[in-house]
Amino acid sequence: MKQFLLLLLVAACSISCSSKKKTFTALNTGNYDQAIRTSIEKLRTNKSKKGKQEYIIILEDAFAKASERDTQAINFLEKEGNPANLERIYNSYKALHNRQERIKPLLPLYHVESGRNANFTFKNYNQEILDTKERLSTYLYNNASSLLSRAKSKKEYRDVYNDLIYLNKITPNYKNTKALIEEAHFKGTDFVKVIMKNQTRVVIPKRLEDDLLNFNTYGLNDLWTVYHNAPQRSITYDYLMELSFREINISPEQVRERQLEREKIVKDGWQYLVDENNDFVLDEDGKKIKVDKMVTVRCEYYEFIQRKEAQVVGKVQYKNLSTKQLLDAFPISSSNIFEHIYANYNGDKRALDDDLVRYLGLQAVRFPTNEQMVYDSGEDLKNKLKNIISRYRF
Repeated sequence: MKQFLLLLLVAACSISCSSKKKTFTALNTGNYDQAIRTSIEKLRTNKSKKGKQEYIIILEDAFAKASERDTQAINFLEKEGNPANLERIYNSYKALHNRQERIKPLLPLYHVESGRNANFTFKNYNQEILDTKERLSTYLYNNASSLLSRAKSKKEYRDVYNDLIYLNKITPNYKNTKALIEEAHFKGTDFVKVIMKNQTRVVIPKRLEDDLLNFNTYGLNDLWTVYHNAPQRSITYDYLMELSFREINISPEQVRERQLEREKIVKDGWQYLVDENNDFVLDEDGKKIKVDKMVTVRCEYYEFIQRKEAQVVGKVQYKNLSTKQLLDAFPISSSNIFEHIYANYNGDKRALDDDLVRYLGLQAVRFPTNEQMVYDSGEDLKNKLKNIISRYRF
């Protein structure tokens, strides 16, 4: 037990030393925020503990250097006068503010060896954050509005959209930002017209067609792609997705039969044990000994298998409506098998195994219609179509 506790103590010391070493390395290599995060984490509990004293000095040093670095960067960016720098300036002020707020709950931090409290020079950056945010919001709005009026490609509209989303995040409902977001999103979206073609001689059930073309049930979550199976006059479509059925094969209704003979030795009550002289065998108390009575049973088993199969084969094609070019084609197929088993027997059914007994007592059922067979393949087709749509990118 003592040896185990010693090993545990050595391991704890090793981990602690490793953590301090990494924190010192972060401080000495200019990764001040990492040094601050680690120090804060260590000082959240038992901050006066001897083993945590060094983290107080690290935190004090890292905070001062990080604050100086960010302040100098802000001054440089402000002097440069480029409005494109406003986002960096705004984020730097927020970093200065947030860094202080993480340290404040730990105060005071008393360093025993130095005999003093750690010194942190805090400043109120609220006004700087508000002023910079206003300037940044104005810049983002004017820039996005200008780009939106000049954009021609989907990518340009999407870039404008991202800028406006950021603007709405830092300054919600700024002017008519929401309306501009909707405009940028609409113009940056790929609209896909969907059609279905039946090139077979088999009628496709209307229910299956509706299910396959009901994109609301696919759970798709693509910001920049919208599928319409009912084209809208107000929309100019970019692409066409064509789902065509090439073959629908339906097998004849089949009933296969098989006959089995089974034999098994089974328990059939009990009897008294007798010896070779046909005398009863007694136990030590003089009572007759009972044993299981085993008999051989036989059974003839007649099994009937109803089977019908449908196979649907098709293709999904993507076309560019402006160039009339074929972009991609994907095969799609599905098989649906109807199978029903029933059976009867002649003889002693105890000779049958459980996997055969379960079919006894069942009767023949009606075969599904061809339409039902095709419809029942729809769920598999839908999953495969969803997989194609989810993976495809224009």
